[in-house]
Amino acid sequence: MVHGYPHTLFLYPSSTPLPPIHPMVTSSPLDRQLQLNYRRNHQQDHTSRLDEAARAFRYEDCRDRYWQAEKFSLLYGTALWEQASPEQRKILNHLYWVAYYSQIISAEIATIFFNQTSAAGLYAHEGFRTVCDMLDLESSQERAHIDAFQTVARQTEAVLFDAPLFTYPMRGPFTETMIFAQTDGLKRWWKRIQLHAFGLVSAGNTFLACQYFTVRGLRTLNGKLVQHQLSHFCQSDVTAAPIPSQISHYHFMDESFHFNSSKLISHEVINCLAPPTAFEQQVANVGIRGCQRDHATFSGVINGIFWHDPALYEAIYRLLRSRVFDLSDRDAEEMMRRCFTQESEGLHQSYQTHHEAATAYQAYLEPLSYVWPSNRQMAIMTAASVETYLATQRRALPRFLQRKRGCK
Repeated sequence: MVHGYPHTLFLYPSSTPLPPIHPMVTSSPLDRQLQLNYRRNHQQDHTSRLDEAARAFRYEDCRDRYWQAEKFSLLYGTALWEQASPEQRKILNHLYWVAYYSQIISAEIATIFFNQTSAAGLYAHEGFRTVCDMLDLESSQERAHIDAFQTVARQTEAVLFDAPLFTYPMRGPFTETMIFAQTDGLKRWWKRIQLHAFGLVSAGNTFLACQYFTVRGLRTLNGKLVQHQLSHFCQSDVTAAPIPSQISHYHFMDESFHFNSSKLISHEVINCLAPPTAFEQQVANVGIRGCQRDHATFSGVINGIFWHDPALYEAIYRLLRSRVFDLSDRDAEEMMRRCFTQESEGLHQSYQTHHEAATAYQAYLEPLSYVWPSNRQMAIMTAASVETYLATQRRALPRFLQRKRGCK
């Protein structure tokens, strides 16, 4: 257990043939752990269930039901939530799902690519075929996740709006992972350069190939904080739940094995290698620091995704002006002021999730001797607070509104 969130292995009866086991030059207990994780993920694989659910999804069939607990709704606990009608609250609940899994799509596109470059670095080391086969299975599952998320999210926004708010065209693995980030053209360019460079270096360096799973483990651990709760919404009777809830559950079950893989590789397999050089330690810590920066703050819009809320202003303004809420320009501006610049129950819940994530990250990194103190302590993430969030919004929102008025 990591701070109360399970990363246990799940086992379902299945007639699917189990994959063959390949010998691995590691300690015997680790070899058995890797084989067990791979075999059980293969046995439990939810790809066919996800594909079937995506094909069956029709927004009209489940628009009158909640897709997850009320607290996992867009702008939950803000002035907008308090004034919303029952129908509007359900739509905010649906839009949380759309926004949340749109972010997961971006992360999983990058994961597919870096699974393969890291496998190249691992495969060059004698005896690591089991690890690479495990990553091949996970990449195949990620593609099924992406397709299911896209199907639900795009159809939902097509019914509710004239244009997408949170969905986007398919993107490559070198795009900014956080889809609403504190960034600009120069920062995006520099991020692409860094991601290209890491892909090349890790494909030929076994330590850095393993270390990628330190960052992947942190990002997956963040997801587990929320996805564990989303999954429990329909766990008592999965087939009776709305299709988006089923997809959340199936995705979490797959990701539990993916988290196990990240932990085994970044905590155990890495110990089968020579100690990292100064260069390898530098690259590894820069990657962890980049994860910290991506998760430096929390969002009052969506609990559990660490977006930079000023980057969300345009999408939220369009939501308020859409036929869902049908606010006038003046009322939409006032609602944004109340949602973004005033304390609310939802804001404090988002901050609590961010705090729990930082604490869980610290525990995840604790066994790794090469990690810098600033990363081990999560110094960037732990600097976040409700006060700094509100100060940021009170500076940024007037600038956004002034620009918007100037464009009319």
